[in-house]
Amino acid sequence: MTSPLLTRHGAVVGLGADAGVAWHYGDPTAEQRALEQGRAVVDQSHLGVVTVTGPDRLTWLDSLCTQQVAGLAPGVSAELMILSPQGRIEHVAGLVDDGTTAWLVSETAPALAAFLDRMRFMLRVEVHDATEDWAAIGEAVARPAAEGEPVTWVDPWPGITAGGTSYAADPAALTDAVRPWRLVLIPRASLDAEIDARLESGWILAGSWATEALRIAAHRPRAGLDVDDHSLPHELDWLRTAVHLHKGCYRGQETVAKVHNVGRPPRRLTMLHLDGSGHSLPEPGAAVLGRDDAEVGRITSVARHHELGPIALAILKRSVDPSLTLTVPTDGGPVSAAQELVVNADGFSADRPPKPGPTMKGLLMGKGCAADGGDLPA
Repeated sequence: MTSPLLTRHGAVVGLGADAGVAWHYGDPTAEQRALEQGRAVVDQSHLGVVTVTGPDRLTWLDSLCTQQVAGLAPGVSAELMILSPQGRIEHVAGLVDDGTTAWLVSETAPALAAFLDRMRFMLRVEVHDATEDWAAIGEAVARPAAEGEPVTWVDPWPGITAGGTSYAADPAALTDAVRPWRLVLIPRASLDAEIDARLESGWILAGSWATEALRIAAHRPRAGLDVDDHSLPHELDWLRTAVHLHKGCYRGQETVAKVHNVGRPPRRLTMLHLDGSGHSLPEPGAAVLGRDDAEVGRITSVARHHELGPIALAILKRSVDPSLTLTVPTDGGPVSAAQELVVNADGFSADRPPKPGPTMKGLLMGKGCAADGGDLPA
């Protein structure tokens, strides 16, 4: 959908995943600073909204997704994923329930609604893609909705929610990169009025350039850009907010558990500090080159930060040397890129179960051994 805010003074239309809303309104640096200071509002009306009603809505969603939401209290926010049977990410959504309706904000709303509708069976739930009627606006605020305020989803990143874990190379690093963020859901017909009310209070309009720069700096993955057909939650450090490791069965759970307990993700998310001496930025999807110009990954998100300069998120092979300076081709020539680790290079989570100890003396494999199906020695 094309936002009516694109008619505002200075609006420059976004592209790709942010098509339909403004990239900026004439001064992206000032917009970033204002957003960082909590005095800017962002048009996020290009996001989709799916509603689920009925008395079984939360227990039903719990059975399908990666997060534990069966007992989610009204007004409390959560993040969840729908995985493929092989554990690949198919849908990501922010969830908040208002006591009668579960609201899901997603970049794949039509497909998510279609999937959920197919999974209803005989349960008392109704699924509706409400994107035509409801829109989201973004604010750099971590406060949930007060009584009487619109339904609001508060981003849990970078916290580690109950049942989650982190693959971060340096968990303390995210303390300095906290990015308060919430999405307020309003009737789409009220979008102009809601924005004007905030502007009258002294805020300014910021575009997706500002949100993307602050998101990338906070190592926050985004489904519409950083996920591909092969993405596992572990590769993006997404077990911290969107996966509960100790809940009941759901599609893809076996892969999630196996990679966490005994395996390692084949790739890792990293942030790249790009050489800013030129003016060219790589496009999402650009190759990342290592030694001898061998391709070692792909750029997924890129922005120009008001303090850090040009930065990007990239998915790399886990085996890439973290100290290696990489190269990214652009229209203006190759650009060097220094790595800032997001997911650690060893592929282990912060609370990976320890390896089993050595076999107890006397319990040797052989005839009569329990491992062969026989009885333990007397």
